[in-house]
Amino acid sequence: MTGNISLAQGREYLAIPGPSVMPEEVLRAMHRPAPNIYAGALIDMMPGLTADLRRMARTEHDVAIYIANGHGVWEAALANTIAPGELVLIPASGRFSHGWSEMARGLGAETQIIDFGKSDPWDMDRIAEALRADTEHRIKAVLAVHVDTSSSIRNDVPGLRKLLDELEHPALLMADCIASFGCDVFEMDAWGVDVMVTACQKGLMVPPGVGFVYFNEKAASKRAAMPRVSWYWDWVPRANPDEFFQYFGGTAPTHHLYGLRAALDLIHGEGIEHVWARHAKLARAIWAACEVWAEGGDLVLNVADPAFRSHAVTALRLDSGKGTALRQWTEQTLGLTLGIGLGMAAPGDPARDKFFRLGHMGHLNGQMVMGLLGGIQAGLTALNVPHGKGALEAAACVIAS
Repeated sequence: MTGNISLAQGREYLAIPGPSVMPEEVLRAMHRPAPNIYAGALIDMMPGLTADLRRMARTEHDVAIYIANGHGVWEAALANTIAPGELVLIPASGRFSHGWSEMARGLGAETQIIDFGKSDPWDMDRIAEALRADTEHRIKAVLAVHVDTSSSIRNDVPGLRKLLDELEHPALLMADCIASFGCDVFEMDAWGVDVMVTACQKGLMVPPGVGFVYFNEKAASKRAAMPRVSWYWDWVPRANPDEFFQYFGGTAPTHHLYGLRAALDLIHGEGIEHVWARHAKLARAIWAACEVWAEGGDLVLNVADPAFRSHAVTALRLDSGKGTALRQWTEQTLGLTLGIGLGMAAPGDPARDKFFRLGHMGHLNGQMVMGLLGGIQAGLTALNVPHGKGALEAAACVIAS
């Protein structure tokens, strides 16, 4: 047989920036009958589960669990800390910073956005200028996206805490770690983060549907001063429940909890420091390949400085406009699904076809990355996209080092 044939039979590889690849251990843990939610093993599992969630975030503080995606925990964090009419500051470096800002406005807050565009990290001088101008301390929180999943920018959260401390500004530091949790280094207490939100479908390797809000005593004090918080979003009973149902504001997400238990066992069995180091090395291998493809070609890494690139997601563009064509080719021909270029161009804009993203988070190893890169190179070749030669060799050198 000659000509183009599909090679997509077998297990597909979902290389999008969430939902991520799920380990067999997680899938097996979830494949069971419904449990008793009033007594027994599931109830007994919860103290250890929440302890391991805190351990993963490097915090001694509280964690509240919500049956929600990332947007849900955005709202939960705001509902517990920001009253209507209060002001929040948003340093924006991609689509999701604007999304959290829109959520805040929907709850009646005022927002002040400092927009750094779609390819650059925060400029601390500009943030400092806004904080210094706030002499009456109207800004009650800074909404900081650690890794923006659309742009793949990784921002300096501890640097932002240092700035707030130097200026003696009392605003809460609230961090969105939805894309970074379990992939990039994050230490809630050491970094001085007051509120952190994340979700289960990326570095935690569990199907979408459960989110988490971590908070410290400073944030708890702000919650206590709130004029009202809806019963469902209130984090107080979820973090310190008297009864099992209070963890979740109702019926438990039973099978997600089993999957989460299995995922946390894998993460802590490997060790979170090794998890971070593994993601960092595999990300460097991907960047090495991309940088070679960019030589003499039309592929561009969205974040120029490696110091500000996420270890979980890489945003790319093809100036030939063949990003969409590449994604279609790898999926249909190889069974390899790449991520769309989310938020980089408006709907209907032909420029949207330039962008795509690589998810490299969670259940990921060296041979998967080499397969991902090999699939992309095959697609670039099949579509006659100009690209530099030797990309796979460059990635192999990183992995072999």
